Amino acid sequence: MHPGVFAAKEPDRPAVIMGTAGTVVTYAELKARSNQVAWLARRGGLRPGDGLAAITENRPELFDLAWGAQRSGLQFTAVNWHLTAEEAGYMVSDSGARMVVVSHQLAGLAAQLGPALAPGVRRLMIGGTIPGWDSFSDVVGALPTTPIPDECEGDIMLYSSATTGRPKGIRRPVSGAAFGEHPDIPGHWLRELLGMAEGDVYMSPAPLYHAAPLAWSMASHRTGATVVVMERFEAEEALRLIEAHRVTHSQWVPTMFVRMLKLPALVRAGYDLSGLRWAVHAAAPCPVPVKQAMIDWWGPILFEFYSMTEGFGAASIFSDEWLGKPGSVGRPLMGVPHVAGLDGAELAPGEVGTIWFEGGTPSEYHGDPGKTAAAANERGWRTVGDVGYLDRDGYLYLTDRASNLIISGGVNIYPQEIENVLTMHPDVLDAAVLGVPDAEMGEQVKAVVQVGAEDRPEAGAQAELADRLAGYCRSHIAGLKCPRSFEFTVEELLTPAGKIRRGPLREQFGAETGPFRPTYRA
Repeated sequence: MHPGVFAAKEPDRPAVIMGTAGTVVTYAELKARSNQVAWLARRGGLRPGDGLAAITENRPELFDLAWGAQRSGLQFTAVNWHLTAEEAGYMVSDSGARMVVVSHQLAGLAAQLGPALAPGVRRLMIGGTIPGWDSFSDVVGALPTTPIPDECEGDIMLYSSATTGRPKGIRRPVSGAAFGEHPDIPGHWLRELLGMAEGDVYMSPAPLYHAAPLAWSMASHRTGATVVVMERFEAEEALRLIEAHRVTHSQWVPTMFVRMLKLPALVRAGYDLSGLRWAVHAAAPCPVPVKQAMIDWWGPILFEFYSMTEGFGAASIFSDEWLGKPGSVGRPLMGVPHVAGLDGAELAPGEVGTIWFEGGTPSEYHGDPGKTAAAANERGWRTVGDVGYLDRDGYLYLTDRASNLIISGGVNIYPQEIENVLTMHPDVLDAAVLGVPDAEMGEQVKAVVQVGAEDRPEAGAQAELADRLAGYCRSHIAGLKCPRSFEFTVEELLTPAGKIRRGPLREQFGAETGPFRPTYRA
């Protein structure tokens, strides 16, 4: 299926509604605009398998580009617009994109990006122009709104959120199949597991440059649903939009749950969420108390899935299962999970090791055969380095990433467990835990805590807050896991997709220097 099917049936049905702006794109408009992008690609010399990159905030034109690339057999790369010009330029160049589209809101980034692009790369700008960039609306506005003659399925090629080194593009082979024959794995999950049907409403509160928000939104379009897109997540605004648009399906990351749960009770109770049938969550492990509180509030409508952009495998769990298996991310949804030790031997139920998947979808790390090979073992199982265990019933539990492991005094400590505890404290917005050098123990546990600007403690009160948080940790986890030092910041610790920015933190604190001085020891 594809949006054109629904444009023919009900052309005025909204395909996209921008949450705050209220801009509506109908299915007929999405079909016409994506056809124009497909013509733009062909007349620019792009052929199936070539790349088209976009650097733009959440806005309706992103779907014109994504669907235009999809229907013309291109590899579409949505680039994180929060990146520096050097980082964004690397992604555009590494992806092999022959055309790049940037929004005028990011004109400063585009100006810095320009010299880094290859001379033959076509440069277009949405909402205005700067020297060296053509007007996207002027160029596509003159093109046909009918399909190109050689329509075929493309795919999205997004980049891993690397904690060290350069992120890697995750590339799947373009099939060349007729447009409408995309395998649409998330669409099958939406339709077959969560009952999505034509006319339903899906809400995406996360940035569309991430894999799940973009892929699940496009899957909703393949189902004939309306996609409500938040320009930027804001807790109360999310509740307002669910009520206003009678949202039936939505997708979240755990930090969004935390922000909504910390709204005043009267605010949370003031919105009618009765139309919401399913709340999907993924991207990061959800602390057990957070998920329990969300089920208590929204009912047993949470559907959790664990997967990765690489498509190695997936697991999922419904709320009623989770209540009997708290903390689990579920049973296999795609591929077969295995847990192995350092020697590669498969471990018994309950034993913690590296999670591998047998099966899944084919993919490779673009331009890095070494990394592609390193992700697989001799049996063909593949891993992204997550650590966890399977229980006797085959339910999967995540412990952390192997690269995040702290070894203090010979004891393995997983930051995720500590972060989950700290996040539930009322004075904490988010927390990141990492190991820093310790002459006696090898490493010690440090917590970087994000507080609200209005709650930032004065210098004299920081030691007091550190003591309170240390005591809070000791009441919930073993003392050896509790942070020995705390840092406080009002800077965002998590990406908009809910992942901790560990790379910069490791760089900051590896030498015990950085903007969060001084250290207050618990």
